[in-house]
Amino acid sequence: MARQTGIIKLKGTLDDISFYKSSDGHLARTKGGIDGKRIANDPAFQRTRENGSEFGRAGKAGKLIRNSIRVLLQNAKDKRVVSRLTKDLVAIIKTDPVNLRGDRTVQDGDLSSFLGFEFNLNGKLGSTLFAPFIVALHRVTGDADVTIAAFSPTVRIAAPSGTTHFNLVMGAVEVDFVNETFVFETASSEILPYTAPETAPIALNVGLTPNSVLPIMEVVGIEFYQEVNGEMYPLKNGAFNALSVALVDTL
Repeated sequence: MARQTGIIKLKGTLDDISFYKSSDGHLARTKGGIDGKRIANDPAFQRTRENGSEFGRAGKAGKLIRNSIRVLLQNAKDKRVVSRLTKDLVAIIKTDPVNLRGDRTVQDGDLSSFLGFEFNLNGKLGSTLFAPFIVALHRVTGDADVTIAAFSPTVRIAAPSGTTHFNLVMGAVEVDFVNETFVFETASSEILPYTAPETAPIALNVGLTPNSVLPIMEVVGIEFYQEVNGEMYPLKNGAFNALSVALVDTL
């Protein structure tokens, strides 16, 4: 892979060189690789087929997770969240002790390692919100909770420059990786002034399916705003908003 320089940037294919634009800029690469039919049928590429199958399964699982929390994710993500999420899910698939290589799945892997995943590396929850919070799940009732004691925003929040207000968000989702479906609920605090001496205690609660047998995750995040003439605007289009996996629960 090579980087294109100069005033004129090319797109398309010339001889054996493909020119394209990516998040890393204008790049160029040569065509190559092994014939697809050989990979699909040659016994020598059995491991390649197994890896490809599991990678594809991780990609589908990642898309399902992203879709399930899209309401929150659209306000707090970095440009590499898709690849980072897929990488972590591939690692989870490899912990599956039940199925043979090539048939391993996300739901049979160790999902607990997904705890703490940050959807926006430009604004990590752990380095943004320093107020302690408690995350709880009650499978029998389906209740998912996040509680935060009263705190001073300017002391407990590392807000980006220009912040005048913020709010705290949470979401809970039960994910069916087999049928590629989900149930998602979200809640948020009011938009609160960043310069207030202290907040009131905050309790966020949503209800999922009672007695669910599916994997359940809770995410917690913070969003920043700037008030201009009485209107609230997402600060820098949410570039520094944080969203992190705060609970993973499986039966």
